Amino acid sequence: MRGPAEGRRGPRARDWPACAQKIVCHIEDSLCSAATPQVTQALNVLTTVFGHCRGLWTQGLWVRLSPLVARLLEKDPVPASHSLVDLLLSVARSGPRGAAGGVGRSSSVLSSDRGLWETLAQTLSHLSPTQAGPLALGILKLQDCPQALRTQAFGILLQPLACVLEAAAQAPGTPGLLEGAAGDSMTVDTLLSSKSACVGLLCCALAHLGLLQPLPQRPSPWPQVPLLGAVVTILRLCSGSAAPTSDVGGRLCAILVGCGRVQRAALDFLGALSQGTGPQELVTQVFSILLEYLMSPESSSMVLKKAFQATLRWLLSSSKTPGCCDLDPHTQQFLRELLPVLQKRLCSPCWEVRDSGLEFLTQMTRQWGGRTGFRQALLASEVPELTRQLLRDPESYVRASAVTATGQLSGWGLRATPASPERPGAQQESLLGELLHILSTDSEGFPRRAAMQVCTEWLRDGRADVAEDPERFVAGVLQAASRDLDWEVRAQGLELALVFLEQLLGQRGSRCPYSVGLPETAPPGVLAQALQVLCRVQLFEFAFRALFDCDRPVAQKSCDLLLFLRAKAASCGSLQEAGDSPSVASVEATLQRWQAGEQGQPLGYLEPGAIVAVLRSVDLEGLRDTLAESSDHVEKSPQSLLQDVLAAVGVLGENEADCY
Repeated sequence: MRGPAEGRRGPRARDWPACAQKIVCHIEDSLCSAATPQVTQALNVLTTVFGHCRGLWTQGLWVRLSPLVARLLEKDPVPASHSLVDLLLSVARSGPRGAAGGVGRSSSVLSSDRGLWETLAQTLSHLSPTQAGPLALGILKLQDCPQALRTQAFGILLQPLACVLEAAAQAPGTPGLLEGAAGDSMTVDTLLSSKSACVGLLCCALAHLGLLQPLPQRPSPWPQVPLLGAVVTILRLCSGSAAPTSDVGGRLCAILVGCGRVQRAALDFLGALSQGTGPQELVTQVFSILLEYLMSPESSSMVLKKAFQATLRWLLSSSKTPGCCDLDPHTQQFLRELLPVLQKRLCSPCWEVRDSGLEFLTQMTRQWGGRTGFRQALLASEVPELTRQLLRDPESYVRASAVTATGQLSGWGLRATPASPERPGAQQESLLGELLHILSTDSEGFPRRAAMQVCTEWLRDGRADVAEDPERFVAGVLQAASRDLDWEVRAQGLELALVFLEQLLGQRGSRCPYSVGLPETAPPGVLAQALQVLCRVQLFEFAFRALFDCDRPVAQKSCDLLLFLRAKAASCGSLQEAGDSPSVASVEATLQRWQAGEQGQPLGYLEPGAIVAVLRSVDLEGLRDTLAESSDHVEKSPQSLLQDVLAAVGVLGENEADCY
């Protein structure tokens, strides 16, 4: 149906080519088949057609086939329900309409015969609650559909949570939930039929509502308070702290207690609900259940991770009170209760728990490091000292997280109290030495990457201990990075080198390596001094070696750095070059050996003029273009693909002539 005549194809089947009519007849036979796989294939073909074709003829195709699609709903169970949902949503999104039509045009075309919307409503009624969930979510994401259908779809998603509220006797009649969401016997039967069915339905409902919550087209008004109550109730049922009075509530509690899958889904949705508001009493219940999960010895490592994430989101949302620059009393009290729990988790025998605790601490410090209430509570705890001790954790992931957390704490001045009061900087010096020790000696890549990132942040932020002797600091870091086998560490070392170069030129934060054609002018004296410093810290030794690195991202970053520096030198014409001096010839010969794979003679100390001459003699643009090509550009050439075809059929001993 595609091609030059596509725009002239009418919706009537008699206008179609004979081959297209045969295909439609075959699809009709497949939709009427008693074999579910054949029905599934037909539905999948139609899903693809309506998702990719925009011709007027698709209207006629839907009018012809929609009765057969609707007839599938008369079967029990409905065959190929997942494929049926995909087809209906594909039709609703892209719609059987003209090529210029939009979503609104689709609605007007189809609502005239009420075909699509009636089929969607019937499908919601005939599918099981678990099967109907994806269809309900897809309907609510549509930009334009009847309000009655949206109400029905939202009710499908709310039914499992409404049943939980009723069963737990937390909110008789479920005020605030949509009418029709509660008391659905099919949903109750599904929840109580088996543990797997109950868990599957609740997890799907929570996930779908979580996806719907941030969307602009979500139902309004959004039942924030009932949803919060339902999620808190589910978490209590899972922890065993709920005390339901009804038989249904007791059976639900027996099914859900200790179910980690539902706990994780509920905590995810609880975190998403932090973007809304709620009465203080309910918010207090939210923090109470979060603290209960963080304290519980029954919480698995993944549940604790989700609990930490939800806690972070609620703490950050609660601190957005207009006109308030510090924490409110409720948040401050929760923080005092939370930090001892965090201390305990940082000492957990499970490394995943220690890692989750450190990630939570890092995010909290990044957001609240300057708030007086947070600073006082944190410094009064043992958390900073425990974080410092975890730098020597046996697990590399934990060491990496400890490095990042320590960097954040130190950046805000939230480190542990120095052991020697007369030398307040002693512990900070020790911390810097410990990071360099990790960077130089740690056997795993993750801690070294984290250490390099912290060093870069400290240099960029102008930390006092780094600013005292930046040359020594940068030289030590680059020396460790140049020997590192991890390409990400080497790449981060080049980022640190670029930050250092910016600071030397007095243009902090002004560079863009990809805009080297428009450099800001640096005075000749400043540039000459900067080049001397760069030579002393052996930055050029590191950068030129990285230029021929076997890992392309490292070579690209080095190329950008040297192009940036060359552009700065070009803007300063009075800087004298060394010309054809022996040092320049020696450097060029050394670079050629490095490019050939030899890693021997170091560059040694070079004069600024020699550096400028080498930068101008090396074809950095050509190297950048080469590095920009994909590593498999040769393998993806037409000739290479034909060779692959020949190789594939060569073992068959036939069809070789056809392939040529």
